[in-house]
Amino acid sequence: MTNLRDAAMTSKAWPFEEARALLKRYEDAPPEKGYVLFETGYGPSGLPHIGTFGEVLRTTMIRRAFAVISDIPTRLICFSDDLDGMRKVPGNVPQQDMLKEHMHKPLTSVPDPFGAYESFGHYNNAMLRRFLDTFGFEYEFYSAREFYRTGQFDEILLRAAERYDALMAVMLKSLREERQETYSIFLPIHPETGRVLYVPMKNVDAVRGEVTFDDEDGREWTLPVTGGNVKLQWKPDFGARWAALDVDFEMYGKEHATNTAIYDRICEILGGRKPNHFSYELFLDENGQKISKSSGNGISIDEWLTYAATESLSYFMYQKPKTAKRMHFDVIPKAVDEYHQQLRAYADQDDAGRVNNPVFHIHGGDVPVSDMVVPFAMLLNLASVSGAEDKDTLWGFIRRYAPDASAEKNPQMDQAAGFAVRYYNDFVKPAKTYRAPSDQERAALQDLAARLRVWDGGLDAEALQTMVFAVGNDHGFDPLRNWFTALYEVLLGASQGPRFGGFIALYGVDETVALIEAQLSAEV
Repeated sequence: MTNLRDAAMTSKAWPFEEARALLKRYEDAPPEKGYVLFETGYGPSGLPHIGTFGEVLRTTMIRRAFAVISDIPTRLICFSDDLDGMRKVPGNVPQQDMLKEHMHKPLTSVPDPFGAYESFGHYNNAMLRRFLDTFGFEYEFYSAREFYRTGQFDEILLRAAERYDALMAVMLKSLREERQETYSIFLPIHPETGRVLYVPMKNVDAVRGEVTFDDEDGREWTLPVTGGNVKLQWKPDFGARWAALDVDFEMYGKEHATNTAIYDRICEILGGRKPNHFSYELFLDENGQKISKSSGNGISIDEWLTYAATESLSYFMYQKPKTAKRMHFDVIPKAVDEYHQQLRAYADQDDAGRVNNPVFHIHGGDVPVSDMVVPFAMLLNLASVSGAEDKDTLWGFIRRYAPDASAEKNPQMDQAAGFAVRYYNDFVKPAKTYRAPSDQERAALQDLAARLRVWDGGLDAEALQTMVFAVGNDHGFDPLRNWFTALYEVLLGASQGPRFGGFIALYGVDETVALIEAQLSAEV
């Protein structure tokens, strides 16, 4: 552990950089509460999307990194702002008309359109927890509804009433003039309609802890700020949670970054210490648009896990969190293969190399061994040329290439074979487009087939690759990559593909000859 800790203290991996900054927070004395608290926030206004998962995953990576360099205990809270009013109806859920009747009610007071839970907020909270549990996260779930109603937030709410003017001064500076006239940090929940009201306060009684306001019909009401009768606007709520829970670390998307100073100041006015922050870039769909839980664009967690293992998604999330990344189905095969490349590299690395390897952070140091004897991209090509409808078809080729491999001894390989067939049928097969070869390409393919007919080098992938290179050179392809592009487009119906020597070794020499002959004689 000592060597690992020493390596971690100089690692440039971003989780360790953030963990070291967090450790400095307590360089003079350990936290009085006895632990370092990490928090992630979630707005359950729609079905949880993949960005929410990424936030918890990345926070967990920093938490794990902190555990390597410090013996201070840690906790992680996932906080759901489920007392927030429903301001719009998500387009990807049923019973749209019914939901419209409950606009501006707290999400935990809106009926569940799926009919499975007490409310829409409860449904979305359950979906979030199911997603997080799929990945084995260690976390504590906090509901704003319970936090406000059970008195856990009362002390901070009473303090907010006492320091109302100071808090309002912070907020008003950030608002347009017309918004300033109606703004209040407190949002009353109407005693009769149950709606969250965006109305100005006529009076804030710091002694009694009460607010007085007129509702939308002009009727005056006085409510205590405690007991779930009011909630805080989302920006003050951010900082107030930090103060109430004594949060040490929270990360959020770049859309929040401009509000960081506001969150911090709210926290400090309410007697708290501002936490360390980390702002990450957003995920984009294939068209470069921000992934949104209300519009349902991009990939959901369930969709990714339909085509690849959880670790590949974690690998994608680890990469360059400060860079906006397009997240669509085409990135899945690359993520799978790069993850296994890092697994294979990890076994031979020293501590300094391991703490910089993404798989260390994905697995919290308990890194498995890869049993993928064939890359995922190669499996996709194999599924394509063989027309595989199930993974058993692929295993017929895999066993010939790696006789010692089996579904029992290579569970990752077996799982990947099933994913490859599914991915091929859903994405590759509909987009396959073959083309006829040029005269130069036809001559080279005929030559390749002729050399394979007399090949006596067995299934040596490197030797086969060298031979394929030689064919391309002998037929004057310049640059040589044009030869490989021709192989992919003419034989596989794709614009890119695997190392072709490895493909021949896996698919079979005789089978590759038959494939070439079939494509050369086909009417494309």
